[in-house]
Amino acid sequence: MSNANAQLLTHALLQQLDEARHVMVLSGAGMSAESGIPTFRDAQTGIWAKFRAEDLATPEAFAANPGRVWHWYEDRRETVRSARPHGGHHALVQLESMVPSLSLITQNVDGLHQLAGSKNVTELHGNILRSRCHVTGRAISAQWIADSTGDVPRSPYIGHGFARPDVVWFGETLPRHALEAAMEAAVGCDFCISAGTTSLVQPAASLPLLALEHGAAVIEINPMETPLSPHANQCLRGPASEVLSTLIQQLKSWRQDAGQGA
Repeated sequence: MSNANAQLLTHALLQQLDEARHVMVLSGAGMSAESGIPTFRDAQTGIWAKFRAEDLATPEAFAANPGRVWHWYEDRRETVRSARPHGGHHALVQLESMVPSLSLITQNVDGLHQLAGSKNVTELHGNILRSRCHVTGRAISAQWIADSTGDVPRSPYIGHGFARPDVVWFGETLPRHALEAAMEAAVGCDFCISAGTTSLVQPAASLPLLALEHGAAVIEINPMETPLSPHANQCLRGPASEVLSTLIQQLKSWRQDAGQGA
């Protein structure tokens, strides 16, 4: 699907977006997949094909074999480091500059939103490029990791501690500050965009529904139907990179026609 053929937002919803005081965007793995980052369950290739993702992303797996888990994440980090933001990421940067307030809540751990230039980003599941002590939870600098020797970098804080990726594993709770910020955005927004997420992983999947309950308009951007689809005010089918870019152009045209400029 080209931008020229992308579905357009209805005039009523476009007006709501134009007048929105606070926009919340929830982004998921589909956004990252378009930048060449495999979804979590598609990351099992090569020497990792014999493992389930769930067997490599738990505190128990790390305790049993920290080296194996660390090196699996190092492979994933290499992919993330070579990835670049696409048109959808850049469209959200533009949208942030066009509305009074925008909260970007992401389930992705790659930092591509920040790399594109988005400022108000809440990472629900952490960031794969960061590390922290597996005992104390304290952040470990990238320089410490680079200077470390051994199979798994040791923690600088405690003798029996190791560095682990700063991501949320199965069986772990989301960072409290991130979840609180996300829920506050959902309750307080008047327009919500769900982009590139399956709407299956909780508690993130409940955020657009929470926004809807508090009076926000909700649109879904996804090539496929999801559990959110029946509840959304409009579903725009297609890749987030193209649909978001089209949405920004539509909003700019709307404002120009109304004499507001872009």
